[in-house]
Amino acid sequence: MCRSIKTLREPFTPQVTDTDIEAAALQYVRKISGFRAPAAHNAAAFDAAVAAVAEATRTLLDQLVVRGAGR
Repeated sequence: MCRSIKTLREPFTPQVTDTDIEAAALQYVRKISGFRAPAAHNAAAFDAAVAAVAEATRTLLDQLVVRGAGR
């Protein structure tokens, strides 16, 4: 288990770009899989995992309620 998990963003950021989300998803999949880049025979699974994590991240950010945001 990685013990050096760092916060990738502030608790509230008004604008999170698709690029930010894709980069975080790619970082997560790389860390979990242990591969920086997949072999050709694993590329489809790797890319599908990045897309799934990115979508889950978008859903999470859309549903979070941050109290006091925008003060």
